[in-house]
Amino acid sequence: MTDISAAQPQASEPQPAQPQASRPQNSGPFRAGDRVQLTGPKGKLNTFMLEPGKVFHSHRGLLAHDAIIGQPDGSIVVNNVGIEHLALRPLLNDFVMAMPRGAAIIYPKDAQAIIGLADIFPGATVVEAGVGSGALSLWLLRAIGPSGTLKSFERREDFATVARGNAATFFGYDPENWSITLGDLSDALPEVTEPGSVDRVVLDMLAPWECLPAVSLALKPGGVLLCYVATVTQLSRVAEAIRATGDYTNPDSSETMVRGWHVEGLAVRPDHRMIGHTGFLLTARRLAPGAVLPELKRRPSKTDFSEEDVELWTPGSLGERSVSAKSLRKRVRAATAGAELSKAREADGTETDAEPEAEAD
Repeated sequence: MTDISAAQPQASEPQPAQPQASRPQNSGPFRAGDRVQLTGPKGKLNTFMLEPGKVFHSHRGLLAHDAIIGQPDGSIVVNNVGIEHLALRPLLNDFVMAMPRGAAIIYPKDAQAIIGLADIFPGATVVEAGVGSGALSLWLLRAIGPSGTLKSFERREDFATVARGNAATFFGYDPENWSITLGDLSDALPEVTEPGSVDRVVLDMLAPWECLPAVSLALKPGGVLLCYVATVTQLSRVAEAIRATGDYTNPDSSETMVRGWHVEGLAVRPDHRMIGHTGFLLTARRLAPGAVLPELKRRPSKTDFSEEDVELWTPGSLGERSVSAKSLRKRVRAATAGAELSKAREADGTETDAEPEAEAD
């Protein structure tokens, strides 16, 4: 197993959170370091970080960042050729879709379902693996609040760096109740958690069935395990693996599809495009030690699988996507730069000499 403390110094036990009032808030007038979402006359969205002296360029004109800084959230700003734009702070839903990515993200529709199905609550101790670009981490941190604890596990340090940068960019600070441990969950989880101390576990990985022994040891009786998987073969295998442990209730599976509607006067119809399948959500609850789940009365089904079936569940066969090293380095720089700008904001919104210097266009 990788030496967790050497690989990731931030993996130590989270410190008590500072009072929320002492931190920058995503409200009030726009400040340098805030992210702004501009909506043009045709509904096109552009999201960027506000920096003094910078200029937003589009094919419909130029708009100085200084013209937005100091304006209230929800203002109408005009560019140099008279085109009006709506300026709003992006919601978390918007932010995760526009933030730098090291790995593919969990879409907001699935993240919102995870919060509900896993019953994530304020003050909970939650384990997450893997971190990816940090999209789900942001939702989990919002749900558990400053009194909760999020312990994330990630195999790749570059992904962890992107996730930390995205979190600092969104919140304006590094969450003290969040730790990221580098390493394999099966090996690292027993090292950083006490048996029966975790309320919820969320697994977003190719082979969650490999982590079930460690997860079963960490979860409290009655705790919730949620697995996010992309394919039917993964869903089948993890469901049967959960049943085989004898440690959980029978798993429930679902997927979430969202279809918007166009509503304008009497023109009311479904949108032509929709967000369809992105992944399956599977949940099960931890039984008390020694408890035996009553046998479910149902018709017999073919649940066995062969070695050939297992081969279909390998990362290569599942079509795992990889990001080029050059592209990933660029995304790491973008996430880190965004975090530094966001954390430089003053909590009271006043200007200070600590504002970042403007770069030349």
